[in-house]
Amino acid sequence: MIANIQDNIARVEERITAACLRNGRRREDVKLVAVSKTHPAELVRAAYASGVRDFGENRVQEANPKCQALTDLGATWHMLGHLQSNKAGAARELFHWVHSVDSLRLAERLAQAANPGDARLPVLIEVNLGEETSKAGVRGGEVAALVEQIAPLASLELRGLMVIPPYSESPEDVRPYFRKLRALALEIESRNLPNVSMSELSMGMSNDFEVAIEEGATIVRVGTAIFGSR
Repeated sequence: MIANIQDNIARVEERITAACLRNGRRREDVKLVAVSKTHPAELVRAAYASGVRDFGENRVQEANPKCQALTDLGATWHMLGHLQSNKAGAARELFHWVHSVDSLRLAERLAQAANPGDARLPVLIEVNLGEETSKAGVRGGEVAALVEQIAPLASLELRGLMVIPPYSESPEDVRPYFRKLRALALEIESRNLPNVSMSELSMGMSNDFEVAIEEGATIVRVGTAIFGSR
């Protein structure tokens, strides 16, 4: 398995680069987050040795021992899954980014968990554009209001939006969701709110990240294409 990871990462890098070239974008404009949830620390270490620096986890309790075992790497850790507000303190200690802010209460808890001297925590608002009851996230029409509520929280740095569209075997089926997220970010950016940036769009996974890049993704979250099936 470890031997395959280097080859898998090389193929993913080729796909990212090709998608960027097709759209006149630079490779460095897209951050690759390797989704390491459910995979052991030794596979994360192998991916790091192959050049990956950003890793994504879905659960605080699973990420904790993994992050502790890999402190020597200096990796950047991203919280991708639904985060309960009572785990905000632990999440702030473990993660360098949180992609899944979906309520003012969670944002406030993350802000309150900051220690004196801590850098501002980059956060993204998760948007449920498919309005799926099985998924977390704020509905599109509620995003602007949440942005205005989060903006005054000085220990957070609102960087943009994240989406997990309804699953489809065809990447083209999810393109409209990526396009809609970008349009929503542009609309919010035009308001010029203090302490708010919409520079980051976290969208696209193993099956559809090339389409996401074509539609403006700055962060892609790739698990299966790197680590294989769970």
